[in-house]
Amino acid sequence: MKILPVEKIREADAYTIEQEPISDIDLMERAAGMCFNWIYQHIPPLHTVKVIAGSGNNGGDGLAIARMLTEKDYRVEVFLAGDVDKLSRNCKINYDRLIAIRDQRHCDPEYSGEATGCAITIMNDQSRPDDSRYPHPFRGGAGGGVLIDALFGSGLTRPVSGFHADLIGDINEANALVVAIDVPSGLFIDKTIKGEKEPVVIRADYTLTFAPPKLAFFFPENDPYIGEWVMLDIGLSETYIKQADVKNFMMTPASIKPLLQKRNTYAHKGNFGHALLICGGRGKMGAAVLAAKACLRAGPGLVTVRVPQSGVEILQTAVPEAMLTIDPDEQSYTVLPRLDGYTAVGIGPGIGLETVTANAFKHLIQEGMPMVIDADAITLLGENKTWLGFLPPGTILTPHPKEFERIAGKTANDFERNQRQRELSFKYSCYIILKGAHTAITTPDGRCYFNATGNPGMATGGSGDVLTGILTGLLAQRYRPLEACLLAVYLHGLAGDLAAGSLGQEALIAGDIINQIGKAFLSLYGEL
Repeated sequence: MKILPVEKIREADAYTIEQEPISDIDLMERAAGMCFNWIYQHIPPLHTVKVIAGSGNNGGDGLAIARMLTEKDYRVEVFLAGDVDKLSRNCKINYDRLIAIRDQRHCDPEYSGEATGCAITIMNDQSRPDDSRYPHPFRGGAGGGVLIDALFGSGLTRPVSGFHADLIGDINEANALVVAIDVPSGLFIDKTIKGEKEPVVIRADYTLTFAPPKLAFFFPENDPYIGEWVMLDIGLSETYIKQADVKNFMMTPASIKPLLQKRNTYAHKGNFGHALLICGGRGKMGAAVLAAKACLRAGPGLVTVRVPQSGVEILQTAVPEAMLTIDPDEQSYTVLPRLDGYTAVGIGPGIGLETVTANAFKHLIQEGMPMVIDADAITLLGENKTWLGFLPPGTILTPHPKEFERIAGKTANDFERNQRQRELSFKYSCYIILKGAHTAITTPDGRCYFNATGNPGMATGGSGDVLTGILTGLLAQRYRPLEACLLAVYLHGLAGDLAAGSLGQEALIAGDIINQIGKAFLSLYGEL
């Protein structure tokens, strides 16, 4: 699924209005209706719903939602942050519609803590309620309460200040559940908010965003503001979105399933490649066991693990399906084995940082094999950055944020880090999988794919070793590097979700992810 920048979101709206055809006010009604349906399904009418609406189209969405809630007998309090005579055209239409419903239902036209139905308060620099006359308008009270943020939406171009900044501060201090419409007010969707001393942004519990998703939703720095986000399809033109030239994508089942290679009835193990894993060292043979098991579950015909002598019995016992090639050293990887017959290599988990290990690793990357580089091998690259130039085109690197910092240097924010990741992929013709929530995959041509599977329970030792195994297994089957990246990352996260679904996030360990890889495949095939 494509991720559109703000200017293309506007173009998609305009194209949909012209080509569907549909009026802009009816498109707004459709968007508001999708939000209302979610609120109606998740928030019962016993809660007071307070809608904070701006003077633009996001405010129009909020006013339409307030009208729909009023019609369903919610107790609604609307705070319009702006002058009625300065509302956008569609916002004014929805304001008039709300007034009509309020009057039709004989609601109290003034704000009152005892009001039922719909009450409307105008708030601006001159007329903001003060505590002597009104209770704090955004305090949920003992019974809880719900705040709908419809101040700014996705079109914000500068930091919030003045009256609106004070308003956002009040909302963030409220004892209420906050639901943002499209984008939490104050958040930029295509650039960072870091650099501000204290970014003025709504801290939402839920964000109801209109498809396609926004780039800002995929970066950790914005998590405190976005909360849990729910994507609502309001029917923007598929024709426009299909032809839109973008660099950012979100992985979905529809985009991943076509990558799967169907197996021929008469296939044999020789058809599915031979993976070599160089993993493990004294005290870290568990990394080799996890990578090998995951690699086998990914489907290669054969898997061989290069281990030091101290790991032979461990691997032979724990992973009988894997073959071994044995390093002459007792506890480390020191000598590059013959590579004849292997179709892909994965290296890094648990190998250590010894000088002899580094030299053997350097010899490997000069061989030109399809390769996955992880963990200690990435740290070795960080200590010897000139070796990045030796990487075979199409190499896959799988750093976590600290490992990425070792090869790329520090960055000021997540947007800058993502840009640095793209630059390194381009410079070294490699694929970089930056692990974390919404794992990001960058390509040599500047694209970035964000994952939609996975959960915090996967933040556990060995989870990355499992991903290395899956990647190497797919690459050994001659999946192209980008296909292997997309499929492995998605399956890894999906297997983690399946494991968390049965065990809970706290109890999840890396081996549980391996145990669910088969079900993850079945789910993609539509057989689960």
